Amino acid sequence: MEVKVGMQHVTREIIVETTDSAAQVEKAFDAAISDSGVFSLTDEHGRKVLIPADRIAYVDIGEENARRVGFGAV
Repeated sequence: MEVKVGMQHVTREIIVETTDSAAQVEKAFDAAISDSGVFSLTDEHGRKVLIPADRIAYVDIGEENARRVGFGAV
């Protein structure tokens, strides 16, 4: 699933492809916002992305089962 995170005063988004469910991403975001901590996402390759929660403008959670197009879908 694709997760886009918009940052305050930054024009580009942070885009992470993760295997987490939408509920897991939302729960991690809620926890980070509630204690002004760090929003942590793990991508499909196991790399962690750490984002300071107090700098986040928005989080866009994509579809969980998005259809892949092209040779990767075979």
